[in-house]
Amino acid sequence: QVQLVESGGGSVQAGGSLRLSCAGSGYTYSTYSMAWFRQAPGKEREGVAAIDRDGSTTYSDSVKGRFTISQDKAKTALYLQMNSLKPEDTAMYYCAADPYPLRGSWPASDFGYWGQGTQVTVSS
Repeated sequence: QVQLVESGGGSVQAGGSLRLSCAGSGYTYSTYSMAWFRQAPGKEREGVAAIDRDGSTTYSDSVKGRFTISQDKAKTALYLQMNSLKPEDTAMYYCAADPYPLRGSWPASDFGYWGQGTQVTVSS
């Protein structure tokens, strides 16, 4: 049973930083592609950053240069370092996993396993 648990969300002022963590269990970490998604009220869930099974990374244009996705295979953990946060980054952030390589634009529908989410609120 794959389980993902996010932590590290909170409230921060614009320009600040947060580091999200996702602890995974029940699967062989290195054989899964992983991603962070976010969803703001009234909006669709959008991909923020993803890391493929070979360790390559990809980011949405809205966070490129400000966010960094990384993983710690020894601890089965995924991270999202978020710097220079903006009010428009406010959303619920979700960790997701999939046993296949990333495909195309890696839509949310490609990921079969999800955490419960952690809230990030950025005030101006």
